[in-house]
Amino acid sequence: MSSGDARLAVVNWRDPWHPAAGGAERYAWEVARRLAAGGARVRYVTARASGQRRRERVDGVEFVRLGGRFTVYPLVLLWTLLRRRSFDAVVDCQNGIPFFTPWVLPRRVPVFCVIHHVHDAQFGLYFPRWMAWFGRMLEGPVARWSYRRHAYVCVSPSTLSAVRERLRWTGAAYVIPNGTTVVPERADADGPAGDPDLVCVTRLVPHKRAGRLLDIAEELRGRHPGLRLHVIGDGPEAPRLAAEIERRGLAGTVVAHGYVPEAVKAALVARAALHLSTSQGEGWGLSVIEAAALGVPTAAYDVDGLRDAVRDGTTGWLADPGEDLAAVAERALKELADAGRRDEVAADCREWAAAFDWDRTAARWAELIAAAVRAGTATTTDGQAHIVERRYGDGQPRVAEGPVRDLLLAEGGRAVREATAIERLLGEAGRAGGTGETGES
Repeated sequence: MSSGDARLAVVNWRDPWHPAAGGAERYAWEVARRLAAGGARVRYVTARASGQRRRERVDGVEFVRLGGRFTVYPLVLLWTLLRRRSFDAVVDCQNGIPFFTPWVLPRRVPVFCVIHHVHDAQFGLYFPRWMAWFGRMLEGPVARWSYRRHAYVCVSPSTLSAVRERLRWTGAAYVIPNGTTVVPERADADGPAGDPDLVCVTRLVPHKRAGRLLDIAEELRGRHPGLRLHVIGDGPEAPRLAAEIERRGLAGTVVAHGYVPEAVKAALVARAALHLSTSQGEGWGLSVIEAAALGVPTAAYDVDGLRDAVRDGTTGWLADPGEDLAAVAERALKELADAGRRDEVAADCREWAAAFDWDRTAARWAELIAAAVRAGTATTTDGQAHIVERRYGDGQPRVAEGPVRDLLLAEGGRAVREATAIERLLGEAGRAGGTGETGES
């Protein structure tokens, strides 16, 4: 199957060059440009930041930029309505609020609503109470009704579980994870001498809880006087973080780098003993996997997304409910002080990161879109993923869900069993172990 010459719209709040872009934009862009390279005509419809062109073509993807933070939603709907018969499928990316493209599209155009993580608890961090309530209504009941004949695509098993439990979504939902760019192994595989470097790569926004990094630094520096914590990333919380570093007298311990080029970021992460995440919830944890690709484990809270990206005790450590992340980080540093254990963890990290590849992610999207276009629907009667043995071809069992599975079964394939959560995440039969076994299968 192939997305071939399909006409696709990828609708996302921002593009990857927007000043506030994050992992959701990276996901949409990496998929869009690979689908375009495979022959699809892809239009990426998004908001327009100051100084950006209204239209341009990059790597075969046509960018259409309309409106600002809130006005992009009605403008995208109007733009789509005027071209409602110009698309074979639509990838509708939700950033708390989806674009509700099914309202203006013909019913036979498959729509995939991409959900990175459930935002219900986050609306109150950014908006007044009435607006937060409105946002939760749009994310929950309104979206449930709007996409009832279509499908959700989640980036991790725990996001899928949150969609089922917190948004009460009962329709079709599939899992297609992020990829990552695997980088060369870290040069200092024996680990840095002296007190450790810690690192956190994050957007400085409220739900990332960067202030908790300072709590960790304060607690650990007494036992590690030479410890340095490097905070990489920018965002609206940057001034507050800088002021708090100064107020607490942490200028010699915590270094807020802001935005840095990719090569600088990779160098800072590679020399660290441990990567930290203090987020209250993620869809996945792209920075976790990028650190793992450099052989660097992560200490994080056991929350949505991060419990999938971090394999507890293997590629990092997760804080139990109520456990102090500083205590987890200290426990991790004690383990990593042993050279043999450090090498073992680094090898496990690199192996885990290598399982996630943007080409593989895009290939799964291409197959799903092609099957949905052929079937005339994104939905399915059975929301589970299965291990399917094909009637023809190499005969190897594979993970399949939604229209892809339905098509394989219609062609004589046989569903052997339901896939486990980690098999569904990786799209490979026979994969086992780690925290990927948690969440909905």
